[in-house]
This record gives sequence, C-alpha cells and structure tokens, in this order.
Amino acid sequence: MWFFSGLPYLLALSGGCLMVSAAWASSSQIASEAAVYPQESWLQTTAESVNINPAKVKHLFDLTFEDASTQGAALFVKGRLIDERYAEGFNKDSLATSWSMAKSFYAALIGISIELGEINSLDDRIGLYLEYNDGRGDITIRQLLNMTSGLEMPADEHEKMFFAKDHLAYAKNISLETVPDKKFEYNNVNSMLLADILFRATGVSADTLLRERILNKIGMDKVTLWKDSAGNPLTYCCIDATVRQYARFGLLYARGGQWQQQQIVPRDFVDETFQLRWREIPNDNIQIERGYSLHWWISHYDKQAKIFNASGKFGQYIFIDQANDVIFTRITKYKSTGGSKQDWGPIRDYEISNMGRFLRFFKFLEKIGWYNVERDIVSPVTLEDGESKEFYEN
Repeated sequence: MWFFSGLPYLLALSGGCLMVSAAWASSSQIASEAAVYPQESWLQTTAESVNINPAKVKHLFDLTFEDASTQGAALFVKGRLIDERYAEGFNKDSLATSWSMAKSFYAALIGISIELGEINSLDDRIGLYLEYNDGRGDITIRQLLNMTSGLEMPADEHEKMFFAKDHLAYAKNISLETVPDKKFEYNNVNSMLLADILFRATGVSADTLLRERILNKIGMDKVTLWKDSAGNPLTYCCIDATVRQYARFGLLYARGGQWQQQQIVPRDFVDETFQLRWREIPNDNIQIERGYSLHWWISHYDKQAKIFNASGKFGQYIFIDQANDVIFTRITKYKSTGGSKQDWGPIRDYEISNMGRFLRFFKFLEKIGWYNVERDIVSPVTLEDGESKEFYEN
C-alpha cells in the first residue's frame, strides 16, 4: 500500500536517542572547542573521542534497524559523523523524501523574512498577504506555524490536497472551523499557505528562497524541492535529500541558525522555536507526551534533555539535542519517480470522494498491472517497503 501527506508521529527512537544523550560530553566542554562544520563531506571520528559509550551508539542503530522500513540513519556529535548505517541496496548517496520534515525547512524562511523586514512579525495577520475578507484574515503567521489556526480539519486530514493539481488553490479555499489559538490541530493546509505568504512578502517563490537563503549556504546543493502540477512549491512536504544532507539542516538549528561565521536563520527565531509550547498533544498511535513549536516537534523537554525534531509521516526524523550539539537523522526506504513537478499520469483526472477507497482502488489497479507507480507518475511516493510498521505498533 502507498500513502501520502506529512502527518507526524514520534518514533520510539527518541528513547534510544535519550539513552545515548546521557553519555555526551558536557555542553561546557563542547562550547570551549572551535565549532566544526562539514565542508564537502563530514569529518568522521569515533564515539570514544567525543566521550560516548560505543555500546549505546550500537544500541541506537540496532533499535533503528529493527524496523525493516529504515533506509538509513546517522549520528553526528559536535559537527562530526560518529556512525551511520544503511539498509541493503542503499548507501550514503541514496535519496529519501522528507514528507513533513520539509515544514521545518520552510518555516525557517519566515524567520529570515522577518529579519529582512519583508514580514513584520510572527503576529502579522495573514490577511496582510492573502486575499481573505473574512475571519481567516485574522489568523496570524504564528498560529499557522504552531498549528493553531482553526482552519477546517476533515476526517481525511487533507490528504486530498496531495492529489490536487493546484495545492495552493486547495489550501486557500479551506474555511475557518474554530477560533484560532484555541486548539492544536496538525493541518497541512497551514504549511501550504506559507508558499503564498512568502511569495507575496518577497516576490520570489518559496523553493527559490529556500535554495538561495539556506540550502546552498549549508552545502545542501543537490536536493529536490517538489512542486505541484501548477508549479507551486510544496511548503508542507517533500524535499528529497540524503541522510547526511538532512543532518546539515539539523546542525544549522543546533548551532542557533549559524553556519561558519554567517548567521543564516536569526538566532532569536531559532531560540523562540526551541521553546516548549503546545504539549499533551493527543495521538492514537503514540503514547508519549509531545510538544510543538513553530513547525518543530518537541519529543523531550526537562532537566535531563531538550530534544526537538523535524518529522515526516513514515518515520523520517532530524532529532536535535541543541545543548550537546547532537544530531540524529533517520529516513525510510524511497524510490524516486524522477523529476520535481507532480504529474499523476493515468490517475490525474480521478475524482476523489473517499480517500480510503481511492487508495485501495489504485492499489488494486497497480497489482493487476494497469499502471506502475514508479513508471507512470512523477511524485514523491512511499511504497510498502518504506512504511514503518514498528513505527506505528510501538
């Protein structure tokens, strides 16, 4: 079965990550050293050299690869690659798609636009940028980023948007359902609206902004940024990159938005992101207390550790322990269909009324050979081997 969108859940990996984090060198030791950044490649070192118990690192990777959907994972400490592991048939150069990890990337552009004076503040009404003449115009950018906009959230959780020709038009047509800032509701529409807000504020498309203002500056120069069929950048999902490339973005946030001597994302925006905001978020699958802040998930927050993560639907993660300068990335199995602009091929004109029935129907058509996902469509897709079973069961 193949599924789409970017609904986040917290993998039990965080427990493994926390088990390792107790063995880090102290943050004062780290701060006293010159900051190391990757150049074309990452510096590699041993666990012992950064005061980590190798047995705990092995346990973290063993836990990660108990899940057959895992494509690759890597651990970075103080700007150095400590260990990485890949499933059979994959390696350090294998691409994966981010799903909702992309939300954290595009959110960073809001902070940069505020710093440049293109956006006044996080508390700007979105009506300043979008043509809303109803209550939606009073939603703030902060509320979009915190998933508290109050915009309608149907039972299919807007999975239909992923199959729309124009995702932005779909998002802008969603009505207000509840009073903003009263309820956390993870809604991809909130993130898709960033595409138009950023364009209206800067005159430049969000994917171009992301490349020019962030990715090219941190060495993420060989990534795919997906667009819909209408040419809108998908600001709620879908950046194709490698494990090591994703970790560069994690390091940028772990270092307070700084890369080498350049402040790329404003420090105060990163600091505000890494605060405990919404917590006790209900979820049917994950029985762990979580939080959310400005398009980042909070997976642990106490005196022991403060761990944040960018998260994607099937268990794609960039975990950050900022105080200890630690990054852990994990991606699931992915086979690129090529290109960067969606083309649904033989299913482009199918009218979706029931998402579950739609997915079952096309699974059947694929099984009998009527079409082939990898051959007949151009889009990010996660096939059955990339669906994290342990991710849901545990």
